[in-house]
Amino acid sequence: MSAVAPLTVCAGVFPTTYAVTGMTSIPAAMIMVAVILAVFSIGYVAMAKQIVNAGAFYSFVARGLGRPMGVGAAFVAVAAYNALQVALYGALGASVSQYLAQHFGWHVAWWVCAGLAWAATAVLGNLAVDLNGRLLAVLLVVELVTITAITVSGLTHPAQGQVSAGPLLPSGLTVAGSGALLVIAVLAFTGFEQAAVFSEEVRDPRRTINVATFVSVGLIGILYAGASWAMTVFYGVGTVADAASRLGPASFFRLGGPAVASVAEVLFLTSLFAAMLSFHNAVSRYMFALGRERVLPAVMGHVNPRTSAPQVASLAQSTLGLLVIAGYAAAHLDPMVNLFFWLGTAGGFGVLILLCGTSAAVIGFSLQRRNGRALRQPGDPGVWASLVAPAVALAALLALLWRASVDYAAILGVPPESDAAWAFPLAYLLVALAGVTWGLVIRQTRPLVYNSIGMGPMALALR
Repeated sequence: MSAVAPLTVCAGVFPTTYAVTGMTSIPAAMIMVAVILAVFSIGYVAMAKQIVNAGAFYSFVARGLGRPMGVGAAFVAVAAYNALQVALYGALGASVSQYLAQHFGWHVAWWVCAGLAWAATAVLGNLAVDLNGRLLAVLLVVELVTITAITVSGLTHPAQGQVSAGPLLPSGLTVAGSGALLVIAVLAFTGFEQAAVFSEEVRDPRRTINVATFVSVGLIGILYAGASWAMTVFYGVGTVADAASRLGPASFFRLGGPAVASVAEVLFLTSLFAAMLSFHNAVSRYMFALGRERVLPAVMGHVNPRTSAPQVASLAQSTLGLLVIAGYAAAHLDPMVNLFFWLGTAGGFGVLILLCGTSAAVIGFSLQRRNGRALRQPGDPGVWASLVAPAVALAALLALLWRASVDYAAILGVPPESDAAWAFPLAYLLVALAGVTWGLVIRQTRPLVYNSIGMGPMALALR
């Protein structure tokens, strides 16, 4: 949930979406996507109980669709999560710089603020996950309480004294252009799936991954639907887009009054930092899993001897973050638009691809196990969890992926003829093809390594 960055979505994504699209069915979109992701999670969690691996998506696809496809998914995952993580340096750097200027009169360059956040992330990323979990938990609880308070305040102060339930109704998603709302809603949930990444570091992965995933999807869905609905109630359905366009993030903060708005403004910054740290942890564990299985250089599989955190992978991710901050600063690019929005959207698009691949992998893995066994074994998931739910989720997610590809220019906020409208989707296709090709090369040149792909902690025993 920290990776989802709820306050960042509520104060950043919702106002922008209202302002840009002019549509007011964001609450309905959040509910629908929450339902789709809940159905997806049924198969995802069922597979996570049988495959304990820090590679999560990568290992699932490798086991369900074949090792070359697994390596392709791994490359997409590394690209997507790295994009999401480094994008947050732009948002945090720009937001902290603006906050210091407004409240203290200090004019600090965004890249200096981003550099300080980078240093803190680099240190914490090399520590034990338990420490990070406690830190993120404290920040998250305060964040959720604040969002709830703002939402309740907005709902109890309706414009003209009228509360409209229209934005909550699914009928609002049948109008032209509403597909963009569903795609943005999927991107807003990005991060909910990270529980399985830490499956090797919890005492009871079968129970913990199940609880963490479903609780995250449920709470996030309720939170998002309520917060986005509260904005339409407070400003009015017909005027919320104008208010969001004029006020930006403040349009959400104002629902709670001056005192709450001041607290929320600070928590907006901690929300960005919490998401940045969460994505750093996730991507470093992906690279660790790939290094352990020799898909990436073996050095990526080294851990900190004191904390057991993926030391080299964490340092590699930190190095990438520093290079991106320096590159954007040197090129004088806009940290919010060119770094946060563009790379953040691209990262979310990559996660949507992984969700589709994982749903297909659950079906493939389940069919393999059923064909290899005469009788069902205790602990095996039923037909609903292993076949039906993943198939329903796959159909819905593929529809969203198609809409995202077709409407990428609108999602990105650029003209249809812009190079960026096709460059980002094409980049993922090339990354996936590179991964599949590398998997085939490994099969021909290093068969022992190939046989260990997707096997997680058992990889060393197979070589």
